[in-house]
Amino acid sequence: MMTLDNFEEATEVVKKVLLRTDLMYSEYFSGTTGNKVYFKPENMQYTGAYKVRGAYYKISTLTKKDREKGLITASAGNHAQGVAYAAKLYKAKAIIVMPTTTPLIKVNRTKSYGAEVILKGDCYDEAYEYATKLANEKGYTFIHPFNDEVLATGQGTIAMEIFKELPTVDIILAPVGGGGLLAGVATMAKMLNPNIKIIGVEPAKAACMKASLEAGHVITLPNTDTIADGTAVKTPGDIIFPYIQKYVDDIITVEDHELVVNFLDIIENHKMVVENSGLLTVAALKHLKCKDKKVVSILSGGNMDIITLSSVVQMGLIQRGRIFTVSVQLPDRPGELVNVASIIAKAQGNVIKLDHNQFVSINRNTAVELTITMEAFGEEHKQEIVQTLIDHGYSPKICTPSCVY
Repeated sequence: MMTLDNFEEATEVVKKVLLRTDLMYSEYFSGTTGNKVYFKPENMQYTGAYKVRGAYYKISTLTKKDREKGLITASAGNHAQGVAYAAKLYKAKAIIVMPTTTPLIKVNRTKSYGAEVILKGDCYDEAYEYATKLANEKGYTFIHPFNDEVLATGQGTIAMEIFKELPTVDIILAPVGGGGLLAGVATMAKMLNPNIKIIGVEPAKAACMKASLEAGHVITLPNTDTIADGTAVKTPGDIIFPYIQKYVDDIITVEDHELVVNFLDIIENHKMVVENSGLLTVAALKHLKCKDKKVVSILSGGNMDIITLSSVVQMGLIQRGRIFTVSVQLPDRPGELVNVASIIAKAQGNVIKLDHNQFVSINRNTAVELTITMEAFGEEHKQEIVQTLIDHGYSPKICTPSCVY
C-alpha cells in the first residue's frame, strides 16, 4: 500500500539521485489562463525526467539477490533511463526493451548508463510483452514502469516537494501514460490536503485512463496514435488503478496540435525543452474552467531528439502563422518577380524560399507559378500580407503545411 510513512521514506531515499527542481512561476501562462501557474520542471532532472524517482526507490527496496539476477524493464524511454541509471549506481546489470519507434536520444542515453538496449515492437505494449517473456526465461527481476505501488510511491515524492514549496496549491496537473505518476502524486497530495484537485492529462488518441475510468475497470485501447510517445500506452496499470479511481478528480485529454504550439511557448517564454508528453499539462491549462487558482503543472520530461524537435518547431510556426507558403500566377515578363518581392517586403514579410516555375502553362499571361515561403509575425500579419498581394492584383493561394519545405 502507498502510505504516508512510505512516501516520507521514499522522499529521503530519492534525494540521493535527484537534482532540485524548484517550482517556476510562469508569468506568461498565468496571464494567458487567468490562474497562477507554476511549473514543476522534472525535465531538468539528471536523466531528463521524473522517472528516476520511482526506479531508484523501487530498486532500493529489492534484495541484493534480486538485484544480482539482473534488472529488466520495458519503456518508451524515460523509465528506461531511470532504471539504467539506478542499476548503474547499484552495480546491477540492466536490460531495457524499448519500442523501435523510441527517439534516438532516449536510446543512446539509456546505453550511456551501461544498460543493454533491445529494440522490439512498435509501441510500449509490444516491448512490454517481450520484456516479460525474457524475464521469465532468464530469471531477471522485472521493474514495471508504472504498475507498481512501490514505484508509484517514488513518483509521488513530487507531490511532497510541491507542498513544501507551495502549501496552498489548489490544483496539480500530471501527465498520464500507464498511471504510475498520477497514482503516486494523487495519493500523496490527498493525504496532505483532501480538498486539492488532482487532474490527469492524456493525449486524446491514447486516452486509456479516461476510457478505463468511464468503464469502471481497466480496458485496453485497440491502438494509440500520438506524438507524445512517452504516454502512448494502450492499457493502464490495474494495481494502481484503484488509487486513481479514489483520488483523481478529473482527466483532461488534449490533441497533438495543442502540444505543438505549447512547445513554442515554453521555449520562447521559459527557454526550456520539454518533450511532448511533458507538454500535456501545459496544454491542459487552457482547458481548466477555473480562475485565480494556484495551479502546478508537472513537466515530466525533456528527452526529445533533434529531428523531432525541429519538426515540432516547424509545425508550431506553421500553426501560429509565423511561417507560411503561398503560390501566385505571374505573367512571363521581366520584373514580375521583383514586383512581388517588393510588395512582400513593404508588408514586412521575410522571404525564406522561392520556387519560380516557368513551365506550368503555355499562356504567357499566367505562364509562371511563383511559390513563396515566408516569415510573418503571426496569423494576423500573415493575413495582412495575403491581402496586400490581393490588393495588387494577384490571387495568392495558401499552400498546405506539407509543401512548406
